[in-house]
Amino acid sequence: MESFIKTTEQTSHYRHLEKMPLNELLTGMNQEDQQVPLAVQAALPQIEKLALAIVEAMAVGGRLFYIGAGTSGRLGVLDASEIPPTFGVSKDYVIGVIAGGNLALTDAVENAEDDIAQGWKDLQAHNIDKKDILVGLATSGTTPYVIGAMEKCRQSAIVTGCITCNKNAPISHVADFPVEVVVGPEFLTGSTRLKSGTAQKMVLNMLSTIAMIRMGRVLDNKMVNMQLTNQKLIERGTRMIVEKTSLEADKAQQLLLHYGSVAAAMQAFNQSGGAA
Repeated sequence: MESFIKTTEQTSHYRHLEKMPLNELLTGMNQEDQQVPLAVQAALPQIEKLALAIVEAMAVGGRLFYIGAGTSGRLGVLDASEIPPTFGVSKDYVIGVIAGGNLALTDAVENAEDDIAQGWKDLQAHNIDKKDILVGLATSGTTPYVIGAMEKCRQSAIVTGCITCNKNAPISHVADFPVEVVVGPEFLTGSTRLKSGTAQKMVLNMLSTIAMIRMGRVLDNKMVNMQLTNQKLIERGTRMIVEKTSLEADKAQQLLLHYGSVAAAMQAFNQSGGAA
C-alpha cells in the first residue's frame, strides 16, 4: 500500500500572515485558489466514474446520499438542499447527512466526527438500501464518522464514492469510486474550508448537475423544472416560454403559473397545438 501523506495538514507556503499587507494576503489566497480547478481537472477521470455510478443508481430509483462532518458535511447538505428548487424534484431525491445533525450546520458539535458508529445510524434513519448510492465527503480522508458509515454501506451492498483532498487517503480504500482532488497545503495551515472546500464544492456541482441532466430535468441549457419560488424565477420561466412559443409575455406567464413549471407549461402548450 502506498504511504499516506495528509497534504491538507502540511504547513502553508506563506509565513507571518499577521504581518502581510492586505494586498499580499489577497494575492496569496488568489494564487492558491487558482490551483483548485487544475486539481479538479486532474481528477476528472475519477469524477466521471462516480458520476456514471450516480446516474445508474438514480435510473433504477435509487437516491444520492452525501455524508460528512464540519465543512464537508455542510457542503453536502448545501448541495442537496439546492436540488429541489433548481430541478423540481422531491427533497428525498438527494439527501445530505452531517455529523451532529442540523445543529452542526451553524455550530461546531463536539466530537461528532469521531463517532465511527453514528454515521450508519443516521443513514438508517433515511432507510438507505442497496438501490441508493453514498458519497462520503472528507477533505482529510480520515473522518471516522464518514468512514464508519461507508464501511457499513459496503457490507450492505450499497455503492459508495468519496471526495477527499489527500492522495491514497483511508476513505478511498472504502469507496467503490474514490475521487481525490489534491490541492496541496492551505494558505492558512490546515484550514480546509479554503481550497479543499472549494474543490469539494466544484465536484459536488458536477455530480448533482450531471445527474439531474441525465434524469431529464433539464431541456437544452435551461432549468425547465425549477420551482417558482420568487418573482425572479417566474420572470425567468416566462422568458423561456416566450422564446419557445409565439406567446406574449403576459400569456406565457399565465400559462407558467397555471401549470407550475416551464416543462409542464410547454407540454400543455404543445399538446394543445399551440393554443394558450
